Amino acid sequence: MSMKVLIADDEPLARERLRDLLRDASGVQIVGEAANGREAVEMASETGADTVLLDISMPVVDGLEAARHLATLDPPPAVIFCTAYDEHALAAFEARAIDYLVKPVRAERLLQALQRAAQLSGDNVVALGREIKGEEKRRSHLCARMRGSLRLIPLEEVYYLQAEEKYTIVHHARGEDLIEESLKSLEKEFGDMFLRIHRNCLIAADELMELRRDADGQARAVLRSVDAELEVSRRSLPGLRQRVRGH
Repeated sequence: MSMKVLIADDEPLARERLRDLLRDASGVQIVGEAANGREAVEMASETGADTVLLDISMPVVDGLEAARHLATLDPPPAVIFCTAYDEHALAAFEARAIDYLVKPVRAERLLQALQRAAQLSGDNVVALGREIKGEEKRRSHLCARMRGSLRLIPLEEVYYLQAEEKYTIVHHARGEDLIEESLKSLEKEFGDMFLRIHRNCLIAADELMELRRDADGQARAVLRSVDAELEVSRRSLPGLRQRVRGH
C-alpha cells in the first residue's frame, strides 16, 4: 500500500494521535496537517493527497462542506471522516465517505479504513463525491481553481459576481477568481445574499450603496467596497430603486 495522507482536525492532540498511529502503517506518507476545512481543501490540492482523514466539526469550513469541495478535485481524494459523534449520528455520513472513524481512533480501525481507501477505484471515489456534492446544506465558500490548485473564497467576502461565458468571475476582498459555476446556479443557491442587477451580474445585497445615471442615461449601481459602477438593466431597476429607498 502506497498512500499520501492528509490529516485535517482542529484539535492538535487529535492530529498528533493520528500521526502516531500512522507511523506504524507501512507505505503511508503524511503529506500535511490542516487545522480547518479550508486548509484541508487547499492543502489536499497542493500536495496531491489521495486520502484525507477529515474531522467533521471544524471551524471556517466544516468537514461535510470540505468533502464537497474535495470531490471537485481531479482525481478526488478518498475521504475518511473522523468524528466524536456516536454511531447513531453517523448513519447519515456512512454512505458519503469511504469510511468513518469514531474518536478516540483505534489503530486497527484506522488501518482497515486506509486499506478500504487503497482498494477503491477513482470511479467509486467520484461517485461518493457526487453524493457529498448533493448535500442540501448551503456552502459558506466558493471554490476557485488556480493553476492546478484550489482556493476557497468566503461568501461574506464576495462583492459581486460576473458571468464570463460558461464561467463566473468572483470579485472579492482578496482579488478576482474564476469559478466553473454559472451565474444562474449561484443565484439559485445564494439568491437571498445577492441582487441581480443585470443578466450577467449579481452583487452582494449589502454592497448596493446607490443608483446613478451616467452621461448616456444608463443606470449604474455604486458599491460600498469597490470602486466600480456596474451597469443595471431596465428590468432590474425598479426592484433596486425600491431597495435603495427602503434603506
